[in-house]
Amino acid sequence: LGSDTSLWSLPRQRTSKDTYFCPIAEVLAVEEEVAQSLLELKESTCQKGTKLQQLDIELQNASKEDACLQARLCQLATELQELREMEADLQEQETKVDEDTTVTIPSAVYVAQLYRCISKIEWDYECEPGTIKGIHHGPTVALPIHLDSTQLSQKSISDYLWSLVDTAWEPEPDLTP
Repeated sequence: LGSDTSLWSLPRQRTSKDTYFCPIAEVLAVEEEVAQSLLELKESTCQKGTKLQQLDIELQNASKEDACLQARLCQLATELQELREMEADLQEQETKVDEDTTVTIPSAVYVAQLYRCISKIEWDYECEPGTIKGIHHGPTVALPIHLDSTQLSQKSISDYLWSLVDTAWEPEPDLTP
């Protein structure tokens, strides 16, 4: 036993084999770590390159979509401007029509009333097209009018209607001073 304890207490001597293999093993371990790190970096770089390509494709697609949307926006802006111009034109026409109707319709109504007072003919506006109907309120008796404009000339119709108008002028009693 005593001799065994002496073996443990003695420092171990290195052989030349241990001296050469120990640093080589350490170098190989470091090289293996570095190689593993390089492989991981290459794989990460490859993944990031793939991701970058995908992002480039998405950017190109988004740029195309943006160009399409910009073109559509320009088209819609043009349509909006055209609609605004049309609205302004329609408002101008509506104003002109309003002016015309406020002037023309009352004057047309006045002229129609004047013709009715002069001719004393009450027209039937509900009759069929091509038919002239009404009642002439003469000095003594009311006379119905029923003419077919498809068989008579405009001149003969006009002559007949004017023949009904009394040529003797008598002022209305309430119009004299």
